[in-house]
Amino acid sequence: MPRSAPDPLEGTARLFVDGTNLLHALGRARGATPAEGRPLPAAALVGRLRALVPAGTAVTIVLDGMPAPGAIGRRATSGVDVRYAGSRSADVLLHDLTRTTPNPELTLVVTDDVELGRALRALGARTAHGSWLAGRLDRQRLVAPSAGRPKPPRDASSVGGSGADRDGGDGDAPRWKPGRGATKKTGNPKRGHPRA
Repeated sequence: MPRSAPDPLEGTARLFVDGTNLLHALGRARGATPAEGRPLPAAALVGRLRALVPAGTAVTIVLDGMPAPGAIGRRATSGVDVRYAGSRSADVLLHDLTRTTPNPELTLVVTDDVELGRALRALGARTAHGSWLAGRLDRQRLVAPSAGRPKPPRDASSVGGSGADRDGGDGDAPRWKPGRGATKKTGNPKRGHPRA
């Protein structure tokens, strides 16, 4: 039986992500054509990465260019920082962050740049390709339940059943009845509408 490849996130204390590469990879995975040329918005990464990466792993998303006013150094959510490279390239910022981080052997950097990957491994960090992380995020999106429906949908056989069948309870269970604490619409009492 073939052994599966080890999970790159295992044993990772800090994850640096080339956000621009990853956004483009996610756009390709969703079937966007190169002519469209626009990656997904950066906000699309924050919550999805936090949900995918173990809670003990700090995540830094590095993006090319300048941020919107007030976004530099802002922690987007618990354990996820978004950094902008400004006038430098994201590759230079990723190299600087990796060089100055303690315990580079516990650091995983997700980048598509071959030269940068070689330089980061020379510093002791591990690297992974953006398509690997894009694939993980895509699988996560397919299997994650929606926020509005925490329970799986009912099967087709129970949709047409009685109320007791739909609720999964028995027919003897007490039902809601109007009474103390319940609201019953009767109209505006100031206009002389009859009360029920």
